[in-house]
Amino acid sequence: HVQLVESGGGSVRTGGSLRLSCAASGATAGRHCMAWFRQAPGKERETVASIRTGYPFTSDYHASVEGRFTISQDNAKNAVYLQMDSLQPEDTAMYFCAMSFQLPCLGDYEYWGRGTQVTVS
Repeated sequence: HVQLVESGGGSVRTGGSLRLSCAASGATAGRHCMAWFRQAPGKERETVASIRTGYPFTSDYHASVEGRFTISQDNAKNAVYLQMDSLQPEDTAMYFCAMSFQLPCLGDYEYWGRGTQVTVS
């Protein structure tokens, strides 16, 4: 089994920054992708950013966060991060970390964390 625990959410003013962290534990060897998703009340879940955990370590971003958010990873710590800058009210959502053992990284994810709330006002 795999466990994912997110942290770093909170309330921030428009234009501010937050850094989300996701700690993975358990049977994580062989994973291919890590990603951040978000879901706002009344809206569908959307992929915020994803990263290939092995070569070529490519990342992808939702168009709405391109240039403002950065996904990164520390494979030695089994961790993935989401640096969020220039936050806007429309970024308000519950943010979830996810892990996949399949490719492509824009496909389905098998393991999910419980989420961390981000509120921008």
